[in-house]
Amino acid sequence: MKNQYNKTITACFVAYIVQAIVNNFVPLLFLTFQRTYEISLSQITMLVTFNFGVQLLVDLLAVGFVDKIGYKKAMIGAHVLSAAGLLLLTILPEILPSAFAGILISVMVYAVGGGLLEVIVSPVVEACPSDNKEKAMSMLHSFYCWGHVGVVLLSTVFFFVFGIGNWKIMAVLWAFVPLANGFLFVKVPVPSLMEEGERGLSLKELFGMKMFWLLLIMMVCAGASEQAVSQWASTFAEKGLGISKIAGDLAGPMAFAVFMGTSRAFYGKYGDRMKLDRFMIISSLLCIASYLGISLAPIPILSLISCAICGLSVGIMWPGTFSKAAKALPRGGTAMFALLALGGDLGCSGGPTLVGTVSSLAGENLKLGIFAAGIFPVLLLLGIGMCNNVKKERKGLAWNF
Repeated sequence: MKNQYNKTITACFVAYIVQAIVNNFVPLLFLTFQRTYEISLSQITMLVTFNFGVQLLVDLLAVGFVDKIGYKKAMIGAHVLSAAGLLLLTILPEILPSAFAGILISVMVYAVGGGLLEVIVSPVVEACPSDNKEKAMSMLHSFYCWGHVGVVLLSTVFFFVFGIGNWKIMAVLWAFVPLANGFLFVKVPVPSLMEEGERGLSLKELFGMKMFWLLLIMMVCAGASEQAVSQWASTFAEKGLGISKIAGDLAGPMAFAVFMGTSRAFYGKYGDRMKLDRFMIISSLLCIASYLGISLAPIPILSLISCAICGLSVGIMWPGTFSKAAKALPRGGTAMFALLALGGDLGCSGGPTLVGTVSSLAGENLKLGIFAAGIFPVLLLLGIGMCNNVKKERKGLAWNF
């Protein structure tokens, strides 16, 4: 049985690669969409906002239906929707009167799949038998990064060899990953987060806990800190720094993802030798410094280096907050993981949206937009300190309204 659960964990790792595909393939095509379909920067910003906005809605709705339909059916459905969205991306922009509407519908379909994955993959890994939950969680989230690296690297090589005009073929190829992994989840066991007869915390109980609210705010800041740079890295490198698309993709989003994955894999291997809070505090300080480097460095190469360092700094934020929540609120159940995923996706939507909005208002100055988003790692750092203060309170976690 333990060997079977190892297969489940492996499938969960691949599920995060699927999420990386649906979140990071389309941003590589932003400028291509602008040129091909005459889409404005504000509409491109809307694609990012809409993607994570739909995922946010799914996170919220999942509280009510995931436990009813079961984790296995939800997991398989998430993979089918992820594949369908990628396939529709190659069809709808050409057959609908508005190409932008076609892209938006496609994004909506795969965003539903991505939102479901965000809710259910982490608790499934948490429920599987393992020696160290924090290490397993960090290693799980590192696969999102390796998926991000694979998306950028393989797509860039494909575009270089066959031309960016053949991006639809690449979209179809990426769609095979969720289809194959969805079939794998048909075969493997998917455990429940709660023991039989055990009840997770209700929404009312969660909303009455100060610790939960702090963790939720931290998740918002973790998602925003990560995606504010990640989603705009390709466009920033190509348009803001004036380098070629291939060099921009390799030096921007791929370097970001490599360093983020390295950070998560490092903690996944050596996490039992260090305190999670200390690692998160150091990472938050490094993240603040990287945002300043991206936005204020006078030389393009320094801005690119800062993008990579930003990836290193945000690596622990999302899985670290999940681990802190699982440890602080062990009866949180599906509701807690769904709401934390909602908070993370709210940040994933809000961070890039803030960058795009400020940049548009400043004459499409992406540096200024990224500088404004530096508020998120600052708030995350404050949240870590406040969580530690709550732990020291002698009487429970309930908030007296």
